[in-house]
Amino acid sequence: MSTDRTFTHPSVLAAIAAGEAWADPIMDPTEIDWAERQARAAIPFEVVDGRPVNPGESTGIRYGRNQLGHWGEQLCADAIVTAVDSEGVPRMLMIERADGHGWALPGGYVDPGEGPVWAAIRELHEETGLRLPFGRGHFAALPARLVSDPRASDEAWMVTVPVHLDYGRPPKLPPLAGADDARRADWLPAANYDCLLTHLDVLHGGVVFPAHRDLLTAVLNGGV
Repeated sequence: MSTDRTFTHPSVLAAIAAGEAWADPIMDPTEIDWAERQARAAIPFEVVDGRPVNPGESTGIRYGRNQLGHWGEQLCADAIVTAVDSEGVPRMLMIERADGHGWALPGGYVDPGEGPVWAAIRELHEETGLRLPFGRGHFAALPARLVSDPRASDEAWMVTVPVHLDYGRPPKLPPLAGADDARRADWLPAANYDCLLTHLDVLHGGVVFPAHRDLLTAVLNGGV
């Protein structure tokens, strides 16, 4: 007896019925031109019997999209915004996700025709209100990486391009306001990953979004 699980969340089906842009209306993945999608994928993946295969570990959901609207890879960009405050404390900008999945880096989908750096800057402004002043900030796109998103399946997954935006050492850290997909935003002390976790718990009773844990560990502990 097969133990392969099939699941697509009702919210995805409802979005398809409503014509939402984030939900791919194609119900059968074998009808998709996978050669074209494979050619533009940031991380290579296989297609077996006309169905995409997550290049990472099994999610436990072999068929269907779980809570994601697309089939195959969805390219995203995440803004890793760092700064040093007036007292010399390293800070990182984090947002509390409105979907209840914890605290994360500002980020989201890379729109068609948009580069990851500009996508990260756009998402940063939409979710926190922050605009980087002209001439300030060093932008560096890091290598694309597969993320362990709890909403993924073996046929729908997330890949992100982390974009480091160094705000430098301003006289005063600019104010932030959570908006769009963010409930709130904050400049958290982040000398290392444990420091970030401690302050996130003490200040907000929060935890890090599972999809960003490995990335933040690597960035803050010198692995990237």
